[in-house]
Amino acid sequence: MQGRKNYTEKLFLSFRLSDRIPKENLYRRLRETLDLSFLYKEMKELYGKTGNPSIDPVVFFKLLITGYLENITSDRKLVEHCCMRMDVLYFLGYDIDEDLPWHSTISRTRQLYPASLFEKLFNKVFILCVDSGMVSGHTQAVDSAPIKANASMESVVVKVPAISIDNHLKKVSEENRETTKKHGGTESLANVSAPAHELKRVEKHHQKLRNNPVGSVGASHKKAQLLSNKTHYNPHDPDARISVKPGKARKLNYHCSMSVDTAEGVISHIQADFADGRDSQYLTNISLQIQNRLRNSELIMTDLLADAGYSNGSNYDFLEQRKVTGWIPVFGRYKPKIEGFPYNKEKDEYSCPMNKPLPFKGFRTNRDGTVLKNYWAATKVCKVCSMKSQCVPNSKCKRIIRTLYDEQYLRAYGRQHSKRGKQMKLLRQSTVEPVFGSLTQFYGLRKIGVLGKAGAHKVMLMAAIAFNLKKYLKKGGRRPSLDNSRTVMDAFQAYLTIIRQQIQSRPVLLKPL
Repeated sequence: MQGRKNYTEKLFLSFRLSDRIPKENLYRRLRETLDLSFLYKEMKELYGKTGNPSIDPVVFFKLLITGYLENITSDRKLVEHCCMRMDVLYFLGYDIDEDLPWHSTISRTRQLYPASLFEKLFNKVFILCVDSGMVSGHTQAVDSAPIKANASMESVVVKVPAISIDNHLKKVSEENRETTKKHGGTESLANVSAPAHELKRVEKHHQKLRNNPVGSVGASHKKAQLLSNKTHYNPHDPDARISVKPGKARKLNYHCSMSVDTAEGVISHIQADFADGRDSQYLTNISLQIQNRLRNSELIMTDLLADAGYSNGSNYDFLEQRKVTGWIPVFGRYKPKIEGFPYNKEKDEYSCPMNKPLPFKGFRTNRDGTVLKNYWAATKVCKVCSMKSQCVPNSKCKRIIRTLYDEQYLRAYGRQHSKRGKQMKLLRQSTVEPVFGSLTQFYGLRKIGVLGKAGAHKVMLMAAIAFNLKKYLKKGGRRPSLDNSRTVMDAFQAYLTIIRQQIQSRPVLLKPL
């Protein structure tokens, strides 16, 4: 006989929410593990003694953690989702007949709370992972990725030139007047802060794009190719920057830098930066933040893994001064040797194929601040040389330009091509890159839903907190060794020793043939 369930809503007189939540439920375990009572003391100075009571700070951060665990980036959808989940209500400390905070209250509170408060919560969760033995500290993998900003390329406008610079800025002035008329003359426009040589470089690049009928890879249309952070910005989110990834269209992004401990994949640091900067310029601050956080937990970083985007002579030198081995591949344009021009370290000079010296002549500083060393031969020597037409046909003498950190580059180059260097590359790829994929796909970091660099930093911190919490509940209590490969070998050797002992104690009786 077919059954049919007849539902009639009842008014329960005795109901306890905790009885309905399984013991192994994620949010029940999270409530029993995570203690956020320290937030009341940390945020006491942010509130006055009069007025209406605000949202409970602990409830606010628990709501955010729930949103990133459930991959929900909308505050409105988050509140609707939490109302239908008994385990989430139990985690928040709400009963089924209580109303959750209004979604606009969550958005406004996120804007008012300082980023330092989110960092303290991140440190709290990181210490939990350290205490459970999930963080070794000695090896950290660093990587970065662009995260889509809450701004559109269609809303980009030109900047107002502070000083008119030739034809380029005259054209910008005309476009700016048209934009101002289009917006009714009420648009607040930013000023061009880039120097003249950078603007000329942008205009030269734009001229090449105009002359080339074929669109470049990574641009959705030709107009997007002509947009630059030097001359354009988005008034909705001025902190968002135009950036492009090979094979993808130009977008307004934020730069997410992250470090992961190689023991169990715990995120040890994450930060938001402007998307128009290079990876290498953020490594110094990242390594300092990591070392300070590890030092507070009595851990020491000895190795740092990163890709070639962080290759920089000053970074190599900085890590060596901090007694950290940088496993960073040397950038592709660097040449450890110059063919046909051997180097004499004692005299600090090169020799040409005709055995003529190219001594050190002085330093030179580029526009970006890079310091270079100049070597060149005497003009009278090159003038009478029989190989001048092949060596320097268009110059008076042979010149060699080397970086100031040539020795640091050579050491990094040697580490890169060593056997351990290849192992470290595989370790980095298997550690930090999957974490980035998890954050973007399952922890709400596909797009920054708030405005401003500070807001983006808070979003990244909360995504990392949710990731570490889930990993802590899954792998908490397991203490990793300092060398995983060595642990496997030791266990295998111990297993062989036990087998030998068993064979010796119980000899096998062979049957006669």
